[in-house]
Amino acid sequence: MKYLILIVVLFSFSFGMKAKMKEWPHDFTFADYLDFNDISREMLDSISPQDQEYLSDIQSKYKYYELLDDNGSLMQALIPISKEMQIHLFKEVKKDRYKFDIIPIAYKTQEYFAKVIISSNPYTDVQKAISRDSVAKKASQALKGVINTKKLHKGDMLAFVYTQRSRVGVPYTMPQIRVMKVKTRKSEQFIYVDEDGNGYKETGKKVAYTVTGKKKVIYTRRVKEKGSTFGMPLRHARITSSFSYRRWHPILHRYRPHHGTDFGARRGTPLLAVNDGKVSFAGWKGGYGRVVQIRHAGGYESFYAHQSRIRVKRGQRVKKGQIIGYVGSSGRSTGPHLHFGLKKNGRWVDPMKYLRKRSIGKTILKKFTKYKDVEETRYKKVSIKGTAENRKKLEAYLLNDTPSYIWGKEYTGTVHVNDKGKFEDAEQD
Repeated sequence: MKYLILIVVLFSFSFGMKAKMKEWPHDFTFADYLDFNDISREMLDSISPQDQEYLSDIQSKYKYYELLDDNGSLMQALIPISKEMQIHLFKEVKKDRYKFDIIPIAYKTQEYFAKVIISSNPYTDVQKAISRDSVAKKASQALKGVINTKKLHKGDMLAFVYTQRSRVGVPYTMPQIRVMKVKTRKSEQFIYVDEDGNGYKETGKKVAYTVTGKKKVIYTRRVKEKGSTFGMPLRHARITSSFSYRRWHPILHRYRPHHGTDFGARRGTPLLAVNDGKVSFAGWKGGYGRVVQIRHAGGYESFYAHQSRIRVKRGQRVKKGQIIGYVGSSGRSTGPHLHFGLKKNGRWVDPMKYLRKRSIGKTILKKFTKYKDVEETRYKKVSIKGTAENRKKLEAYLLNDTPSYIWGKEYTGTVHVNDKGKFEDAEQD
């Protein structure tokens, strides 16, 4: 992928263009954004139905970026729709028109070093030393359970290596502590930090796992009636593609969020309503082909795409397990399958986290003899990634007496733009 790298210094560009970071307003739609920037709403017609659904994923208070020309006109915008994907709106200068795309968010990860002399407590001292509250929080988390910070004395030393993701030159997401060293008057202790930010004295950590078995039992007690909140959308389900915020599309050949689960099945396999509800849509829906949508209690709505034939009508009430259509490959599809989606209060969720949930059913008193499933929790030691390498880095920083990196209020970084051709008239570094 080609990149045009524009150097940002206090968010100003040498050739006159300016980059601005803004916060997405409350109750502000993508159409409102087009109006605000004097962009014709006809552009929405050029966006595929699937991509138009992602426009509602823009959340208020999301940070987004704009590149403006000397006259303040929008040249491009990067608007996140998730932690991994973003809308790329850009102007083709020669054709005087705007284009729309969805691309992965480009991150830059940098490594930093900090050395802090204790005078009060680790959190306060780290915050004062490097002027970064989020780093102080992660340092305190790494120390928790490993070092009794109340026993640290004035003059003790805390040093650590950490990394920080940045997006267009500005810190993005929480920093990640990699390794720490605590030196007191009597001892030295290395602390190795995992990806969750938890610290350990050793280079490995204990991870719990469950072993299942059978045990013969005879007893009388109240038990829950069997049942599930949502049934499966077809019998003998075989998952071919899972829910993802970033999946390589097999037909479009680019990254797209995959807001659903794909089930492989033969053409004509009956599709079942996952729960009682009312059909809110039944018909053709762009690349999804023949689609049925069913609204359920509790703010849920199920979505069944690529059908060969639909068996229900809009407004019809259906029962759980009722046949609502048949597997096909209508619309944009590589072959017969069901694309099943689930929304909760208007937001796409991972269907498999809900199809497998058990309901809170009535309890009944029952006496029985059977083999009962039993679970035993065991522990295994797992190595923490990069411990040896990170310890060497920390020791080298200390040996070279490297000063701590102190964060300021302004940042310098880079803005990455996909296509050099989009800004051929702009001066390049």
